Amino acid sequence: MRIEIIREIDKVRTMTVKALREKYLEVFGETTRSGNKDFLWKRIAWRIQAIEEGDLSERARRRAEELASDADLRVRTPSSALAEPVALNAGITATYAFQVTTDQRVPIPGTMLTRQYKGTTIRVMVLAKGFEYNGKLYRTLTSISKEITGSRWNGFHFFGLQKEGVAA
Repeated sequence: MRIEIIREIDKVRTMTVKALREKYLEVFGETTRSGNKDFLWKRIAWRIQAIEEGDLSERARRRAEELASDADLRVRTPSSALAEPVALNAGITATYAFQVTTDQRVPIPGTMLTRQYKGTTIRVMVLAKGFEYNGKLYRTLTSISKEITGSRWNGFHFFGLQKEGVAA
């Protein structure tokens, strides 16, 4: 890399955000909404080097476009992620905004998980969208095991649910 380019990048690094935004317009030909100084100087430095030494090859650019067109980009939360209200035995209704897990270690809804812990039988009901323990809804088994033990346990390990493909 030529010494002039290195000096120009060092100069860009010390610019104010306002000056960086002007330089961004100069090198990219478009304005930026960013006000993050670190982001701006790095993007500008990259562009200065790309202009001087050459950008991506045409082959690499085509491949990137292929990958981008195949990508399934999500810009909003899917409506299926918002759970319906769940009625508990005590008549309490709660709404949780989390998606149903696809983890194969979680038993089907309606399954009762039981475990002996310090002379007490722990019973947890598997629901379609979470777990019920002592009349309260929990999102994860880990949160239940933490409530029971007072320390952080892996919920699957605490309740004896093995990883996929591991024999008990």
